[in-house]
Amino acid sequence: PWNTSYSENQQLIDDKMKVAVLFILGCLVWGGMAKSTIPESEKDPDFWKEWAQRTLKNALTLQDLNKNVAKNIILFLGDGMGVPTVTAARILKGQMSGQNGEETQLEMDKFPYVALSKTYNTNAQVPDSAGTATAYLCGVKANEGTVGVSAAAVRSQCNTTQGNEVKSILKWAKDAGKSVGIVTTTRVNHATPSAAYAHCVDRDWYSDGDMPPEALQSGCKDIARQLFENIPDINVIMGGGRRSMYPRNTPDVEYPGDKKHNGTRKDGRNLVAEWTDRVKDKKGYYAWNRKELLSLNPNDVDYLLGLFEPGDLPYELERNKETDPSLTEMVDVAIKILRKNERGFYLLVEGGRIDHGHHEGKAKQALHEAVEMDRAITRAGLLTSIYDTLTVVTADHSHVFSFGGYTPRGNSIFGLAPIVSDVDQKPFTSILYGNGPGFKLVNGTRENVSTVHYEQNNYQAQSAVPLSMETHGGEDVAIFSKGPMAHLLHGVQEQHYIPHVMAYAACIGQNKDHCRANSGSPSLSHISPTLAFLLSVKWLLC
Repeated sequence: PWNTSYSENQQLIDDKMKVAVLFILGCLVWGGMAKSTIPESEKDPDFWKEWAQRTLKNALTLQDLNKNVAKNIILFLGDGMGVPTVTAARILKGQMSGQNGEETQLEMDKFPYVALSKTYNTNAQVPDSAGTATAYLCGVKANEGTVGVSAAAVRSQCNTTQGNEVKSILKWAKDAGKSVGIVTTTRVNHATPSAAYAHCVDRDWYSDGDMPPEALQSGCKDIARQLFENIPDINVIMGGGRRSMYPRNTPDVEYPGDKKHNGTRKDGRNLVAEWTDRVKDKKGYYAWNRKELLSLNPNDVDYLLGLFEPGDLPYELERNKETDPSLTEMVDVAIKILRKNERGFYLLVEGGRIDHGHHEGKAKQALHEAVEMDRAITRAGLLTSIYDTLTVVTADHSHVFSFGGYTPRGNSIFGLAPIVSDVDQKPFTSILYGNGPGFKLVNGTRENVSTVHYEQNNYQAQSAVPLSMETHGGEDVAIFSKGPMAHLLHGVQEQHYIPHVMAYAACIGQNKDHCRANSGSPSLSHISPTLAFLLSVKWLLC
């Protein structure tokens, strides 16, 4: 500027020179790192051409559509698992096995069909997990905060419940004679699983101790109670949530000295004891720890209730491997119990703590949860056949989570970008949040992340806007599918379309006319005898 002194102008020039030098150095570092991490094979154009040709050959096989009847249907729900989370989890999975990461395939990446799901609630542009659960489980879009009721129901208004209940695909499957199960890393009465069995105008009514007196007086039931009363013969229920099942002040079996884990019920009922008494002569078992769960012989179990924590299960990175089962272990036991039914099964699996990690700004926790869910998807694939099992993987919503910064190939997904900011001259991590608890100022400016342990498990990534809890994102999420009728999940779809496709594939619910000509087990006539034999052997061995 003309009205500034020579020294001031010189200072401005010096500052700009510093930024330019830092930027150039960053680019040089980036270039050097990029060169050092490119596998030699990738420098050959034939590497990419041959890869593309293999992919093309596989794609051409999809012209023969799998139109079998789905004996089994499985929904894997990654709570909060938006597309950026899927990509980052893929990189993490690869880096955990010593690879660069970007070229890795998640199990869900191998599914032949991918679609996009529009996640908005009837009254919310950016949705919550309750209204979305009602969509992908009940086939009806709903208001945020409500589960198993239509948009005519108003959150927290008990008197809007009756007459607005909607049934879920779990109920449709049970009515068709299939075995059904719910497995989650959250409380079994949390938003996602509750939409499978409950009709409640408030997702937070976990037990009657969490409900306002007027709602109780008006006859509304808490979600935990509905778990055991609405569909009393759910075959497998696993997750957390013990404290909602026991009378108020009842000490927890695992943490008897910690009052915050005590029972919360005001009606004095012991729902676990009631359930156990009801199934004691029906091969029913209750487990509250990993040892009890893994000691069971699934062939001798027809009903299983596993409640492994008073609240949500711990993050996978913090899991006590002596007392808490992994999601993969729970899925393994669940399928081995459910698949005994000659009519097949429906299973809902939720990787629920992906969402919690993001809300807390703890990307490392969230991404390890996503990788663990992918392991569970792998295990489910080994225990089932693509010819008679429709498997769908999707999310309820996304998060304001992102990663960028021109990071070089193989850069730690939790690492720094290779350049510093050209505004505040400080480094930044590749992973950032649009809002959340990671916003932090030191002496009035953004914290220098190089002075903190940004790769630790509970590091809260920096955010643009300070909030005590990070928020959901509103963009579409992916739907991955394989198995009978998986091709019907294509393009950009409304979220409530998902259970209608799954029901159509399994010949349950309202669309059954197409099934009459294909009654009974799905035809496998197009499978070679050798392949059929191998599939049978795999099923028996697993």
